[in-house]
Amino acid sequence: MKLIRFGEPGKEKPGIHIDGKNYDVSGFIKDYDEFFFEHGGLPHLAWMLDQHNTVLPELPSGIRLGCPVARPSKIVCIGLNYAKHAKETGAAIPTEPILFFKSTTAVVGPNDAIMIPRDSVKTDWEVELAVVIEKKASYVTEANAMDYVAGYCLHNDVSEREFQLERGGTWDKGKGCDTFAPIGPWLVSKEEIKDPHSLRLWLSLNGKIVQDSNTDDLIFNVPQLIAYISKFMTLLPGDIISTGTPAGVGLGMNPPTYLKPGDVVELGIDGLGVSKQSVVAYQQS
Repeated sequence: MKLIRFGEPGKEKPGIHIDGKNYDVSGFIKDYDEFFFEHGGLPHLAWMLDQHNTVLPELPSGIRLGCPVARPSKIVCIGLNYAKHAKETGAAIPTEPILFFKSTTAVVGPNDAIMIPRDSVKTDWEVELAVVIEKKASYVTEANAMDYVAGYCLHNDVSEREFQLERGGTWDKGKGCDTFAPIGPWLVSKEEIKDPHSLRLWLSLNGKIVQDSNTDDLIFNVPQLIAYISKFMTLLPGDIISTGTPAGVGLGMNPPTYLKPGDVVELGIDGLGVSKQSVVAYQQS
């Protein structure tokens, strides 16, 4: 299944993507949130589609899509988790996963604009595979970690490198700015992705491919990440783990290249769709 959320920001409703078309399921499902996942929402949705797919309202083409998961309790991100990316940044290969958080207030839809933060000069792009948790996970083993996965999403882990690396403290300063987490278009249920460790992922800047890799370059795979993270915190249904970015970020270029207003970023992952974001200057909300 390919789950979507559609409508105005903050007023999204649940839907489903089937054979290239989007449908409204809000008559049957309240939202794709923690309650939905925790209470068997995915199998219930599958049953509902089997029973009622002929009566679902089709949505108009071009309707805005939001993040396919409604306000996760947390977004846990992994740093330097592709071998070639670690090399391009001059960093040593991590011996344990590097964890940081991305603010849930950074979440936007897959085709919403990226807003350059005030005083930013080093806003960067990062295509990533995101994993959505289906049920409460604490001290999970690698052997059963995949039992806790609801599905996967495409994520652009937008990052401000000066805030992240030059302002002291943790990386979080450069990760949680407004619009810094375009997620979607879909939450693709795990049964549709046969092997999350063999997916092409790519990103283009103004039509030029700058990231082009495969999840087979992950240093720590999905079961390892779920087991590791769940040692330090409880993962709740609907939480998102973003598994890291491959080589090709602006920070690693010679000279480094960063986003500016007017730029267009497009990215995709096999089976998870494509998203596209225009870059705009900071605007007071």
